[in-house]
Amino acid sequence: MKKIYFGLLLGIFCSVSAQNRFFYEYKFISDSTDKADVKKEMMLLDIDKNGSSYYSQDKFVADSTSKADLEKQLKLNPNNINISRRDKPGMVSYKVTKQYPDFKTYLFTRISSDSYKIEEDQKPEWKILPDKQKIGEYNSQKATTNFGGREWTAWFSTDLPFQDGPYKFYGLPGLIVKIEDKTGSHSMTLVGNKTIAIAADKETELPQGIQIYGMGGKDIEINKSQFKKAWKSYVNDPTKNMREMMMKNTETNKVVFKTKTADGKEISDPNQVFREMEKKAKEGFKKNNNPIEPDLYK
Repeated sequence: MKKIYFGLLLGIFCSVSAQNRFFYEYKFISDSTDKADVKKEMMLLDIDKNGSSYYSQDKFVADSTSKADLEKQLKLNPNNINISRRDKPGMVSYKVTKQYPDFKTYLFTRISSDSYKIEEDQKPEWKILPDKQKIGEYNSQKATTNFGGREWTAWFSTDLPFQDGPYKFYGLPGLIVKIEDKTGSHSMTLVGNKTIAIAADKETELPQGIQIYGMGGKDIEINKSQFKKAWKSYVNDPTKNMREMMMKNTETNKVVFKTKTADGKEISDPNQVFREMEKKAKEGFKKNNNPIEPDLYK
């Protein structure tokens, strides 16, 4: 199988370790009413002796760029921080980690300005079938499971000695090289791999009392039930957290929020920004009605 190499922007580091990086092409239909609109995102599955991490390559690069920009501004003028939303931050914003050897699984995702760490309380229960086929250069075998509100078909290969896979999937006698749900709305296919030296990220330290939307802050550890409650609250009032954060920050430092309208016009007036973001959020709820794990958003 042809290996795919990508140049990635890494943050400031204090140590380096070796990891196996697997590249998955993720195809998904975010709007169930428009099945012709199939989106694609390159996802990374990094595996080392301690566990694995699954996340979007585009978001990783965008976050690294934003972090470098923020650190530069903090050095030059920490009292006047200008944060602009990136045009292409990646379509997939969540990250999934698994801790070996017990495969304790966490979903990291955001609701508005809050970052959440949600521990998974269910394990994929697999039915291994005799069907076999070749995926890329790997001999693979079929398995099925019901997970997160979907029926999934996976193909795993014992040629790759990892009982892991993309998203929250694991527990088969080899790496999952392809997995797709019954409706064809979500599929992840292994398209490349390599061994890399990965840097350990250093947390950016913000001035006292400053919170940046989408950056920094500790993850809020909650269970699925608590996350569902937080999600429903966000759907009812998408800009509540941001309004509260803006009021808090304006008491201490000047923070400018910017966004763009549908016609490309840049706006920075807080009230206009909030109106535009609420409009975009509500449009997003309608278009993104087909999540990979529908049970989590009920």
